[in-house]
Amino acid sequence: MRLHRMRVTAFGPFAGSQEIDFDALSSAGLFLLHGPTGAGKTSVLDAVCFALYGAVPGARQSPGTVLRSDHAEPLVFTEVLLELTVGGRRLEVTRRPQQDRPKKRGSGFTTEKAQTWLREHDPADRAWRSLSRSHQEIGEELGQLIGMSREQFCQVVLLPQGEFAKFLRSDAEARGRLLGRLFDTRRFAAVEDRLAELRRAAERQVKDGDERLLAFAQRMAQAAGSGADARAWPLPDARPGDPGLASDVLQWAAVARAGARERLAVASAAVDAAEGRQAAARRAADEARQLAALQERYAQAHARAEELAARRPEQESLRARLEAARKAELVSPALEWWEQARRDHRAATAERDRSRARLRPDLADAGAEQLAALERRMRQDLGALDSARRAERRSAEIDAERAGLDARARADEDVLTDTAAWLAGWEGARRGHQARIDTAHEAAARAEHLAGRLEPARRRLEAARERDASQARLATAERRHADTRDAANTAHEHWLALREERLRGIAAELAAQLREGEPCTVCGSPEHPAPARPATGQVDRAAEDAAQRAHRNADAARAEAEAALASVREELAGARAEAGTASVEELSAEAGQLRREHAAARDAAAALHDAQVSLAAAEREYEQRLAAQRTAQQNIAARTASREALDREQAALEGVLSQARAGAASVAEQAALLEHRADILAGAAEAVRAVEDGAERLKEADGRLSQAAFRAGFDTPDAASAALLDERGQRDIQHRIDEWQHAYAAVGARLAEPETAAAGAQAPARADRCEAAAAAAERALRDATSAFSAARARCTELDTLSGRATEETHRIGPLREEYERVARLAGLTAGTSADNERKMRLESYVLAARLEQVAAAATARLQRMSGGRYTLVHSDARGGRGRSGLGLHVVDAWTGRERDTATLSGGETFFASLALALGLADVVTDEAGGARLDTLFIDEGFGSLDDQTLDEVLDVLDSLRERDRSVGIVSHVGDLRRRIPAQLEVVKGRTGSSVRLRGTEGA
Repeated sequence: MRLHRMRVTAFGPFAGSQEIDFDALSSAGLFLLHGPTGAGKTSVLDAVCFALYGAVPGARQSPGTVLRSDHAEPLVFTEVLLELTVGGRRLEVTRRPQQDRPKKRGSGFTTEKAQTWLREHDPADRAWRSLSRSHQEIGEELGQLIGMSREQFCQVVLLPQGEFAKFLRSDAEARGRLLGRLFDTRRFAAVEDRLAELRRAAERQVKDGDERLLAFAQRMAQAAGSGADARAWPLPDARPGDPGLASDVLQWAAVARAGARERLAVASAAVDAAEGRQAAARRAADEARQLAALQERYAQAHARAEELAARRPEQESLRARLEAARKAELVSPALEWWEQARRDHRAATAERDRSRARLRPDLADAGAEQLAALERRMRQDLGALDSARRAERRSAEIDAERAGLDARARADEDVLTDTAAWLAGWEGARRGHQARIDTAHEAAARAEHLAGRLEPARRRLEAARERDASQARLATAERRHADTRDAANTAHEHWLALREERLRGIAAELAAQLREGEPCTVCGSPEHPAPARPATGQVDRAAEDAAQRAHRNADAARAEAEAALASVREELAGARAEAGTASVEELSAEAGQLRREHAAARDAAAALHDAQVSLAAAEREYEQRLAAQRTAQQNIAARTASREALDREQAALEGVLSQARAGAASVAEQAALLEHRADILAGAAEAVRAVEDGAERLKEADGRLSQAAFRAGFDTPDAASAALLDERGQRDIQHRIDEWQHAYAAVGARLAEPETAAAGAQAPARADRCEAAAAAAERALRDATSAFSAARARCTELDTLSGRATEETHRIGPLREEYERVARLAGLTAGTSADNERKMRLESYVLAARLEQVAAAATARLQRMSGGRYTLVHSDARGGRGRSGLGLHVVDAWTGRERDTATLSGGETFFASLALALGLADVVTDEAGGARLDTLFIDEGFGSLDDQTLDEVLDVLDSLRERDRSVGIVSHVGDLRRRIPAQLEVVKGRTGSSVRLRGTEGA
C-alpha cells in the first residue's frame, strides 16, 4: 500500500483545505513530520486512518469526539480525500463525517449524514471511474485490499512508540490483549470455549445416565423390599458421575435377584401345602352341606303334606261348582237368544221415541200407515218444483252475463283511458329515441378518433418499460464489465509478475539444460564450473504459459462483457428515443386514460342498434294503440243492445220464481225443506214397525229359555244363569284341582325317597363348623398364593429393571468415554490439565508463537540499533499464578545475562520498542496475507537517544528504503530537521493550522 495524495478540509485543527503530496515526500524515502505542540501532527495520521476506515485510532475515538474543525466556516464541509495504491489498484476515497450545517431556509442547523465516495483510476482511459457510495461496500472493499483491521493498521502503519514502550514493560495479560487484537486469535479462544461446552454437555449426559441408573437401582430396592437380604446388602452409596457406579449397581442388582428367587421357591412350597389343606376342608364341608340339605328336604316335605291334607274340603267344593257350570252350558244358547231379543226391543223403542219427538204434536200417536201416507203426499209436492229450478238457473245465468258485460265495459273504458294518456306523451318519447340514435353516432366517431391515439400510447409505454429494464441490465452489464476488466488486469499483472520472476531465475532454467562437455548456449564455454541452482518456488515455462492463457481467457471475457455492455447501451438508447423522458407510471396512466375513454365511447356507440330497435318498437306500439282505441269504441256501442234484451228476460222469470219459492229464499231452499220433512216421516214410520216386530221376538225367546232350563235340571232360568261360567273360569277351577292333586302326589314321592328318609332319621348336621374350617383353609391358600404372586412379580420386576439398568450402562458407556476424552482436551486447552506442564491456554500458546516470531523479527533491527548488544527473546516461564505467560526478555551480549525488558533505560526502551514495532509490522503484514506496506509512520520517542544511537536508528529506518518503502517520522527533535531533508511542517495559527513541504522537488 502506497499513499500518493491527501486533502483535508475543516478537519481537526485545519480550518480550510490542506493538501499533502505523499509522492513528493516518499521520493526521499525518509521524511519528517514536525511542528509545534498542538499544531496537528497527529491529526495528519488521524486523517489517513479516517479516510481508510471511517474512524480515527482507538485512543482518540472516544464518545463525543468531534472531527470537525472549530476554525472552519459554517458552509464548509468537513472532508478527507485520500489517493492511494493498494493491491495494484489506484483508488481515491473521500469521506465526510456526520456534521451540522446551517439550514437552507430559516435559522438554526440541520444534521448532514456521513457520506463516502470511492473512485478508481483507469490507466487505459486515464480517467477516474466511480465505484460506490455505500459505506458498507467501500469498507469491505478497502478492508479486503488492505488485509488489516483498523487496530492492526494503527499498530503496523502508524507505529505508536508510547504503546510499544508500555508493551515492553507490561505483564503477560496486557500483552495478550494487544496481540489478540492484532492477530485475531478469537478462534482459538472459541475452540477453548467450545471444548469446555462439549465437556459440560458430555458431563450432563453422563450424570443424566447415572441418575437414570440410580433411579433404576432405587426402583429395584423398592421391588426387593426391606427383608434380611436388603439389610445385609444395602444399595450402593454413590452419586451421579462417581467412577465405578455402574458396576456397583449391576453387582447389587445380581444379589437382589438371587435373594428374590430364593423367596420365590419358599413361597411356591407354601402354596402347595395350603392347597392340600384347603382340598380336605372343602370335602368335609361339602359332605356336611349335603346332609343338611337332605334333612331340610325331609322337613319341608312333611310340612307340605300336612298343609295339603288341610285343603281337601276346598277341593270338593271346587269339583261341585265345576259340575254345575258344565250343566249350565246346555242352557247358554237359549239364554243368549233371549238377551239379544231384549236388547233389540229396547233399542227399537228408544228409536221410536226419538222419531216421534221430531213430528208435529198432532202426529205423536199416529201409526205406521198414517205416517207413510203423509210421506207420499210430501214427495209429490217436491216433484212439482223441477220447472221452477230450471227458471232459477236461467236467472242466475242472466246475472252472470250482465256481470260479464259490465266487466268488458270497464276493460274498454280502461283501454280508452290508457291509450289517451300514452298518445299524449308520444311526441316526447319519439324525440328521446331519436336523440339516443344521434348520441350513438357521435360516440362512434369519437371511438374511431381515440383508437388512432391509443396504439401509439401503448408503443410508448412498452418502450418505457423496455427502457427501465435496459437500465437495470445496464447496471448488471457495467458491473460484469468492471469485474471482467479487473480480472483481466489482475491476470495480466500476474502473468507479467511470473514472467519477470522467470526472467530473474532464467539462469537456473538455462543451467538445467547444460550437459557436460557441451558448449553453453549463452557464453559458448564447454565448462560449467558453477551452474545456477533453481530457487525455492522457481517459475518455469509451464507456469508462465498457464498464466498467459489465463490472461487471454480473462481478456476474452472482458471483450465479451464490453460487447454485451455496448449492446445494452444501444437497446437503452433506442428505448429512450421511443419513450422519451416520461416515466412508466405517467405513460401507463396516459394509456389507461385513453383506454378508458375509448372503451366508454365504444360502449356508447354500441347502443346505436338498440336505440334504432327501440324507436321501431315504439312506432309499432303507436299503431297498435290507435287500433285498440277504435275497437273499444265499437264494443261500447254494441254492448248497450245486449243489456236491454237480458233485462226483459229477467223480468219474466221473476214472476214464476216468486210463486214457487212460497216464502223461501230460493227454489232450492224450498225443495230442501220438503225433502227434510219427507225423510222425518219415513223414519218415524220405520221405527213404529221395528218396535212391533221386537215385541214378538222377545215373547218367543222367553218361552224357549224356560223349556231349556227345566230340561237341564234347574228350577228357574235365573238359577241356570247364576251357575253359568265361561271357558276361562272353568279352566281356572280345573287348574286349581289338578295343582292340588300333583302337589299331594309329589310330597308323597319325596317322603318315600330312601336317602331323604335316612337323613331324616339321623342327628342334625353341623355344616357351620365345617364351613368355617373350609373358609380358614381358603384364606390360608389365598395368603400363600398372594405371597407367591408377589414373589414372582418381584422377580419379574427385578429382572426387567436389571435389564434396563444393563442397557443404560451399555448406552452411557460410549458417552462416558467421550466425556473423558473431551474433558482431557478441554483441560489441556484451558491449561488446567496435568498433561499441560506449563499451564498455558491454547490462545496463549498461539500468541506465544506469534510473540516469538515478533521477537525474532525485532532482534534483526535491535542488534543494529544497539550495536549488536541486545537481543529480544520470548520466555514461556510460568507467571505468578503458576501458568506460563507471554514473557519478553532482552539478552545483553556484554554480560551474557538475560533480563526483563523493564530494566532498559529510556533510550534503550525507545529503540527496543521501535525494533519491536517494526518486527510486529512485518509479522502482522505476513499474517494479513503479505500485503505490501510502502508507507509507514513512526510517532515520537527520538528525543531520548544520543547522537550515535540516533544515527544507528536512522540507518535502520533508512534501510527500509531497500524494499521501496517510505518512512515518516513524527517528532519534535530539532536535530532531526537537520538530518532529514524531506519535511512536512505543520504550522499553527489563530485561524487554524496549515502544512508546508520542505526539501522536496516542487515543494
